[in-house]
Amino acid sequence: MTQADYEKVRDINLKLKEILLRHMDRPCICPTAIKGLVLVRREAANSTEQCFAQPLASLIVQGSKHSIIGTQQNIIRENQCLVTGVDMPSSSCTINSTSEKPFLSLFFYLDRQILTELLIEMEPKSRPPLRKRRGIAIADAEPEFLEGVLRLVELLDKPQQIAIRAPIIMRELHYLLLIGAQGSILQGLYSQGSQNTQAIEAITLLKQHIASPVRVEELARQVNMSVSSLYRHFKNITGFSPLQYHKQLRLYEAQRLMLMENERAANAALSVGYESVTQFNREYKRMFGAPPHRDVSKRRGCAV
Repeated sequence: MTQADYEKVRDINLKLKEILLRHMDRPCICPTAIKGLVLVRREAANSTEQCFAQPLASLIVQGSKHSIIGTQQNIIRENQCLVTGVDMPSSSCTINSTSEKPFLSLFFYLDRQILTELLIEMEPKSRPPLRKRRGIAIADAEPEFLEGVLRLVELLDKPQQIAIRAPIIMRELHYLLLIGAQGSILQGLYSQGSQNTQAIEAITLLKQHIASPVRVEELARQVNMSVSSLYRHFKNITGFSPLQYHKQLRLYEAQRLMLMENERAANAALSVGYESVTQFNREYKRMFGAPPHRDVSKRRGCAV
């Protein structure tokens, strides 16, 4: 980037900080009136959050965090953008955030239909080179992308304009991601006819039938792939085999049921397909570091 670009990034960052601080006067994860846009403020130093993240683009506005997504570890810093192209288990920890200087970020969920439509409309020569990588990417946010994010966030103070302008800006942001540094990831995942697209269909089937046992041969047949090809592309995208991914999907969903819907551990285990509560408790502790009841109690007692 040029010096003028760095100055533009700095100016946009200051405006984003002002808006986010005005809309979040305390630690929170704040869904907004703009569909798919979420604001985040954290003050607890080195606190960890775990979730099963949907495909999204996340911008760090202030501070930094250590993130484990799938099997990849990264430090994400101010003015960097994280793109997750598929549903992935995620663990993140803010670094040295305080009430005086809170961690600030925002993210918006990616729309698969928009990405697919844009890729069809884009001239092949305007697409970035396709690389074999997993379904996540981190890069410094380009000034043009930041300008789009700022215009989107500014709509929070113009609620009467959201219905018309927000979908237009969201589509523009999807396009800028496709032609930017993370475009090769998204192109590889969402270009029609690619085997990665078939692997994503397998992920969708696993989510839809979370409580059913996984038969990899049947899953491969349903997405029209060989077992070996499904395994290779699935692991290339997620870092996990289909069976490993499905186990994590089940455990995160069980955690959500206990946290958000007050389900008892035994009921949550049965809801996601476990026949043995003992096995569920054992695998849950291995995943989250504590038995279900203790883990859920701790998370309910923690500040954001």
